Amino acid sequence: MIIGKREFLREKLVVILSFEELRMRRRALSEQSEKTLENMELIAAESKRVANLAQSSQILIDNLEKEFESQTGLNGRDIGFLFFATALQCLRQYLLTGFEERLTDDKAARIVKGNAVKESSNRLHKWYWPSFEEISLNPVPYDAQFGSPNFGLGLSGKSHRFKTLGHDPLLGWVFGTSNIVTSTLTAWDLSSYHIKTGITARGDSRDKITNRADTSKVFYYTKERLLNDGIEGKIAVGTALIKQWTHLKSDEYSKAGIPVPIINTVSPNMAQKLAEYGVDIGNIKTVGKQASMAILINTMIAMIHGLFFDQTKYNSWSVYEVKTRKILSYSNAIASASNVIYVAASAYAGNAEAVRKLDIGGLIVTIYRLVSDINFINQVKEEFIFGGFNKLIQGED
Repeated sequence: MIIGKREFLREKLVVILSFEELRMRRRALSEQSEKTLENMELIAAESKRVANLAQSSQILIDNLEKEFESQTGLNGRDIGFLFFATALQCLRQYLLTGFEERLTDDKAARIVKGNAVKESSNRLHKWYWPSFEEISLNPVPYDAQFGSPNFGLGLSGKSHRFKTLGHDPLLGWVFGTSNIVTSTLTAWDLSSYHIKTGITARGDSRDKITNRADTSKVFYYTKERLLNDGIEGKIAVGTALIKQWTHLKSDEYSKAGIPVPIINTVSPNMAQKLAEYGVDIGNIKTVGKQASMAILINTMIAMIHGLFFDQTKYNSWSVYEVKTRKILSYSNAIASASNVIYVAASAYAGNAEAVRKLDIGGLIVTIYRLVSDINFINQVKEEFIFGGFNKLIQGED
């Protein structure tokens, strides 16, 4: 009997435990079901929110675009910067970076050389070794044209600048200086010639091309004068360098001009033709000066305008930079357009000198700014709009 009761109690206890386990499982299932329902409600709500955003996406994008325009539009301070930048560009155009007046050779030389002793041909040296006095008092030898037909060089008043390497703005520092030191002339094809004093039919003394020279010896004797001729040789080479500089400077803005570097080594005729159309080193330097000063003004305006950046008003620096770039683009465009109109109207009215005020370098900078700034603004605008829309989708705002 006792054993039977024990078995009965054990079975009853097992049943009670089974019921308790079922209750726990039921409770767990209930909690899990509630969480699942909550998640489903959240998913449904989020889906509904995203669906609503999708339905009104165009409106939201339009609002973001309006916000971008609001943040990047020019306010009163920006307009002040715009007028200031435009004024600086215009002052630069008409006061600082106009094209130089082209002068006759004699007048250009007088301006550069001032009251220096007049040069005349009186060469008595041995080959490749003129004295310091000859280097100082004689003209640069690569200006010689007398005797050119004897060697088929075709040198004349205009063409000699494009057929001799001493007149090259870059190579001339090597060839021209060596020619002065050795009293020689080096042609565009690297052939060299000795220069002596000749007598013209009128009895005038003039530099004359007399004999062929060895181009390698031109450089060899220049090196010898510099390194192995003591202080006198160094003074002679230094004097030749100064003479080279003054000659290039005086020819640079003469009517014939001097060629674009290197081109005359390929085709002297092309170099001369380009110069006749205004593409010479003098005009290239002027255009470079115009562009450099336009960029300098733009950089200065951008730096000063950047000092007024306020993090509380603008989403990012790039958004504020859009305002800066608008100021630069607008000011450059206004200045360039007004310059072109002024030059065209003045030239049409008969003022040919107005062409010297044409701001080609500034116009190049303006075109570059318009292209680069438009691309930058579009990129920032795209990031602003779609970045903002993405935040709305993510629910960050």
